[in-house]
Amino acid sequence: MRLGVLDVGSNTVHLLVVDAHPGARPLPAHSHKAELRLAELIDEDGAVSDAGIDRLVSVIHDALRAAEDKGVEEVLPFATSAVREASNADALIARVQRETGVALPVLTGVEEARLTFLATRRWFGWSAGKLLVLDIGGGSLEIALGLDEEPDAAASLPLGAGRLTTGWLPADPPDPADVRILRRHVRTEIARTVGDFARLGTPDRAVATSKTFKQLARIAGAARSADGLYVQRTLGLKSLTEWVPRLAAMTAGRRAELPGVSEGRARQLLAGALVAEAAMDLFGLEEVDLCPWALREGVILRRLDHLPV
Repeated sequence: MRLGVLDVGSNTVHLLVVDAHPGARPLPAHSHKAELRLAELIDEDGAVSDAGIDRLVSVIHDALRAAEDKGVEEVLPFATSAVREASNADALIARVQRETGVALPVLTGVEEARLTFLATRRWFGWSAGKLLVLDIGGGSLEIALGLDEEPDAAASLPLGAGRLTTGWLPADPPDPADVRILRRHVRTEIARTVGDFARLGTPDRAVATSKTFKQLARIAGAARSADGLYVQRTLGLKSLTEWVPRLAAMTAGRRAELPGVSEGRARQLLAGALVAEAAMDLFGLEEVDLCPWALREGVILRRLDHLPV
């Protein structure tokens, strides 16, 4: 069957269309993406502005048309931290349903971590042993650890690259004092969770997902996305630590000229790098493997698990 997963995230609204059936690997058929930056459309009261909701409704309409054009049988929508934390989330969700027909479930941060972990486990398989999975989104950082398809521990922290850039790094290039303050904040937040995971033992494999980690790996020398899904890609802590001060000295325009860095995410890359470096350092990871599957694939796999074989 042809499924479409509609991801209303902090940075983008992304429709991923796949051909899938139980027991088989979902095959990507189409991708429709719009950069909405919902997290940046929140006013001082924590509400998504009327203009922001207007744009969201319009983008969802476009995604639904794309899904219809591609013959999608079922659309699986969900929203993440930007909607989850908006003070007018209920009104936003109601309006989206009224004007588009889409009932928009809002995932908790822990649900995001668990679904991303499921996708990563399916990608690497049981032979990977105990997995530690890190995912940096626009609004939050997800962490999960475990031996099975359900993690033994999962956490979500408000350390997304978009959120931190908007709240902590207003200048371009950033003020060095702001970078130091943000670095301290990020490390304090992550350090509070390390003990909860350390009690479960050392992971056999550390894995990272998300656009932020992929871009950091690419500028550190990993293979291009054009080289295919099955090329092994890694990110080393040493290389990342060398890149952080370089990114801090660059404007967003200069970062956008780096290999694999999109113009739309260039401004967020430094905050993402600070989170990635802190997580790897505090969890004692010299290197992480990049996984091409993440939350969207986890949603698809969970849906397939509930279909009759």
